[in-house]
Amino acid sequence: MSLNSPEQPVGSSLLVIADDLSGAAECAAVLPGCRRILLDPAEQVVPGETQVIDLDSRRRTRAGAARLVAQAVRRHAPTGARLLKKADSLLRGHLSAETREFTTGASGLVVAPAVPAAGRTVRDGVVRLDGVPLHHTDAWRAEPGPAPRSVTEALGGAATTVLALDRVRAGATHLDRCLRSALARATTVVCDAETDADLDAVAAAVLRLPHTVRLAGAGGLAAALGRLSGPAASRTDLGRAPAAPRPVVVVVGTAHPGALAQIAHLTRHGARHTALSAESLLGPGDDARPTATVRAALRAAPVSVLSIAATRAGDPTAAPHLARALARSVAAVLPEQADLVLTGGETARRVLDELAVTRLLPVAQVHHGAVHCRTDDGRGVVTRPGGFGGPDSLLRMVGALRTAPGRAPQEPYASDGGPR
Repeated sequence: MSLNSPEQPVGSSLLVIADDLSGAAECAAVLPGCRRILLDPAEQVVPGETQVIDLDSRRRTRAGAARLVAQAVRRHAPTGARLLKKADSLLRGHLSAETREFTTGASGLVVAPAVPAAGRTVRDGVVRLDGVPLHHTDAWRAEPGPAPRSVTEALGGAATTVLALDRVRAGATHLDRCLRSALARATTVVCDAETDADLDAVAAAVLRLPHTVRLAGAGGLAAALGRLSGPAASRTDLGRAPAAPRPVVVVVGTAHPGALAQIAHLTRHGARHTALSAESLLGPGDDARPTATVRAALRAAPVSVLSIAATRAGDPTAAPHLARALARSVAAVLPEQADLVLTGGETARRVLDELAVTRLLPVAQVHHGAVHCRTDDGRGVVTRPGGFGGPDSLLRMVGALRTAPGRAPQEPYASDGGPR
């Protein structure tokens, strides 16, 4: 299709294809029209609706991730929805392989991975974390290789054009002209962005192009599309209004240094923390041993925190196995009436898989990246990427689950006799 074809209305449907659950929820929370997060890629989407699909491809092999994206594109591109590939703002995952499949059949791809609210910006085609180029930070410490030096490098060195910040900010008419010209030279255009206004300009310009021009970006780009679609619709009808606070199980599957401070903050408010060793989760012996430990932990307090104990030598390849083992132990003894706080996309997805959850209904955003959802059977679930949030993040996430929609947040133990 020509880039001069009639533009797609802003209100037209959008389909987001994510590579992990926390990213999928992050997008769903900022898209007012989204009412379903699908965990089964084969589930039929509703025509005309904005929906998010988690392919759970982050920890697959490169070939496996590419195959999942190719299947999703073949299944959903003919629907006429605008396609957005949710990419990690720090360029992790199988970005080049997935993007190559995602662009099949497209007339162009616009990439904008900035998330200004999290200090993640793009200038001169380079991702920066709080102003520091990504490859000069330790953000990839748990990854198997070095961080890419640019978005183009992360895309596998494919032919790209970088749309510099001055062009993004030059006004709608000039930006439209630059974007169309760039897409005529290269299939993929990487857009600089340092503010939400920059992302708003990019999103608006793409929406003036045919729907065959696809988007790739992080939660910041999804939020820009959400702002363009109109005021947020109320989702309180999706939230359960509990007669009394329910037990909450917090599962922390991230090795991010900030997680320890968040756990400490929550325990100061009365939560009980249990750290499971990697040896107990993965080592040979009685498989019931970690499950018994988890069962005892869940009985100890109305809010229980489970994490994986830190080890001196972190092995990135062990992380998926640890997440799966932790998820099995939690699911085996989780009370039916307990709600969940899950940090880290891998951990969140493994726990929900063990519970046979195939869809989530987004309720509200607790804070940037932390999303309150509900399962079909009424269980509350709050997810969040591992490295997001300040020291009070977990406390706020627990508070959201123990507060009825429409009421002011309360302390996690305000109505069950615990610490106030």
